[in-house]
Amino acid sequence: MAPFHGMALLLLGIGYLLHAEPLHSERGIAFFHLNDDTFGKGEKSQRGTKKTYFFKDTPQKLTVAIGQAAVLLCRVKNLGNRTVSWIRKRDLHILTSMSVTYTSDARFTVVGNPETDDWNLRIDYVQPRDAGIYECQVNTEPKIYRAVALKVLDIQARITGHQELYIRKGSTISLTCIIELQDLPPSNVTWYHAGVVIDFDGPRGGVSLETEKGKSGTTSKLLITRAQLNDSGNYTCASSKVTPASVMVHVLNGEHPAAMQHGGTGDVNRRLVLLVLIFLVDTMFR
Repeated sequence: MAPFHGMALLLLGIGYLLHAEPLHSERGIAFFHLNDDTFGKGEKSQRGTKKTYFFKDTPQKLTVAIGQAAVLLCRVKNLGNRTVSWIRKRDLHILTSMSVTYTSDARFTVVGNPETDDWNLRIDYVQPRDAGIYECQVNTEPKIYRAVALKVLDIQARITGHQELYIRKGSTISLTCIIELQDLPPSNVTWYHAGVVIDFDGPRGGVSLETEKGKSGTTSKLLITRAQLNDSGNYTCASSKVTPASVMVHVLNGEHPAAMQHGGTGDVNRRLVLLVLIFLVDTMFR
């Protein structure tokens, strides 16, 4: 039995040495390092490329008004030598690949910055037809993508009242512009007179602006006291997010606005009465 035990110990020793790896030798002495799985414990570590993924903090919905620029965000971490492409979902048209544009529509460009992991799609002068879903895709295996839904609003600023106003000289011109932006942040409003931005601090004086911003939109009220004849002209309410609105103001020098709007009506009535009287007198004396 003793020779059998000796042989078994020899075989165990050989098996131990086969699972050991030499680290280095010094003065003819070999040092060995045991593998992690020598005794069935742990797993071998494998080196590979880092996982490519999208940043989750980028919004997947964007709302803009007609004429604005839309920037669809796409941030990709650990891109490596892979490719980022933007696809329009409704027709599966490849718009861009990295910094190269594959559409004849010059409004589409890529705002890429590898240092910040950004590969954003910019659409200038957005139109209603641009609404829909866009996908930022990376050619990993399997492919990964992130969808962004673009909503386009057709918003028109409006000035309350008639498109033409008649104001007496010396009275107050009051114009109210309303911009309804329920899906967009409140906007700033700029007023123009005859195509020139109104100067509220100018030498004329008596010009003020009251602005109220809320969840439903923006209301801007323009007040011009002591109206003068040179205050006549076109007034425009404009914002970067909407189509502007205009109104024509006429400042009258002493004449009642109704007389100008309905000029000549009194003369027609008097002529009609005179003709009736002549007809009655002629009939009585026949």
